[in-house]
Amino acid sequence: MLLKVSALLIVMLTSLVHATDKPLLLLENANQEVSAYQDATLQLSLQEQIYSNKRWRSLIKNKRLSVSLVDLSNDGVRYASINGDNMMYAASMPKIAVLYTAMDAIEKGDLEYTDEVKTDMWLMISKSNNAASTRMIDRVGFQRIEDVMCDPANPFYDQYSNGGLWVGKRYAAQGRRHPEPIKGLSHAATTEAVAKLYYQLATGQLINNERSSEMLQYLKDPSLHHKFVNTLDQIAPEADVYRKSGSWKNWHCDSVIVWDDERKKHYILVAMVESPDGEKIIRNLVRPAEAALNKTPILLQDIQSGETIKPAHI
Repeated sequence: MLLKVSALLIVMLTSLVHATDKPLLLLENANQEVSAYQDATLQLSLQEQIYSNKRWRSLIKNKRLSVSLVDLSNDGVRYASINGDNMMYAASMPKIAVLYTAMDAIEKGDLEYTDEVKTDMWLMISKSNNAASTRMIDRVGFQRIEDVMCDPANPFYDQYSNGGLWVGKRYAAQGRRHPEPIKGLSHAATTEAVAKLYYQLATGQLINNERSSEMLQYLKDPSLHHKFVNTLDQIAPEADVYRKSGSWKNWHCDSVIVWDDERKKHYILVAMVESPDGEKIIRNLVRPAEAALNKTPILLQDIQSGETIKPAHI
């Protein structure tokens, strides 16, 4: 076990050494709110693609499916969402809030950036390891996570609106709950809050360029290849993928930055669904999302299997 951890640490440290201060997307006068880039054309295209599936349309109507899409291609930003402000149980996806809080503490000198901390941060994000996540939560504390998420200068959770990103329980059987005040969820998110965090990472706005780049390295090349990544492995094998997902019972979610220079596609996609078939639904959202970026016609759905029929040009 020690040898495995040491090997993981070497790989992770190497990636951090090669991290660059240059953001994925350099924007002049960038707005910190991704919602400021709402784009009517992309919104209509996303709705056309997603609503073409009768099952997805029903889940959306019942607030059980949320999607946010950010187009970062062509040196600009376009944003669209469906139920983007609907807060749902998010399982492991809010571990990105722990990553952000820990990096904020490191930047301010309140947490020592030891090899043990680096290893736990990598395990928490890439492997979604609950023990490592719990150790990181214990290091920073619930109050600091709440303070960072609710920072009025850059909020990711708003108790007077629709909530957002929240971590209120250790990823362990033991320990008290510190639920968010709107719905009483222990681990919560909206797709818009997650899209905002990823957008700020991609543009170097989360803390600063250097820390944004370091956080991206923890998200890069995920160890788990399901949901979004299952499809991206097929259609974008050469792309750089930055990702955090989560699942518990019928709640499934995924979030990804796709940086695909070969296909000239650069985007953020976040989805949350409450359904027994949630993993499959999320996996099947990638191609319609890319079709929305391409402004292509509606993708057909196989009536019996519910699978998206892949057009030749995607």
